[in-house]
Amino acid sequence: MSKSLKDFVADAKSRIREISVADAAALKADPKVLILDVREGPEWAEAHLPDALHVPRGMLEAKADNDYPNREPRLADRTQTIIVHCASGARSAMAADVLQQMGFTDVRSLAGGIAAWTAAGLPTSRGG
Repeated sequence: MSKSLKDFVADAKSRIREISVADAAALKADPKVLILDVREGPEWAEAHLPDALHVPRGMLEAKADNDYPNREPRLADRTQTIIVHCASGARSAMAADVLQQMGFTDVRSLAGGIAAWTAAGLPTSRGG
């Protein structure tokens, strides 16, 4: 039986923790918390959470691999708190699942993504 995107997201959500916009906004105040945006470049340029790290979903495994020569240094610490977000919460759920499989111990997916963040009137930045 083949799987749909909805199936992949549901599987990932069964293994990860989601965080509400209100809880994410409160945690974001801690400079040790990493906000990770896994959307594509044009989405990032349109609006993103201030101080977020941009790593498109398609590059996540490479950028989070400490043995990869072009890794992202901000993803070296497997114990840091990471809040992953995308547009609506689907890609971030799958990304959070992958990060956990890679040994990250405190990963959460932003429920509703940046859409929920902006609907709550929280700040975003533009450009890249």
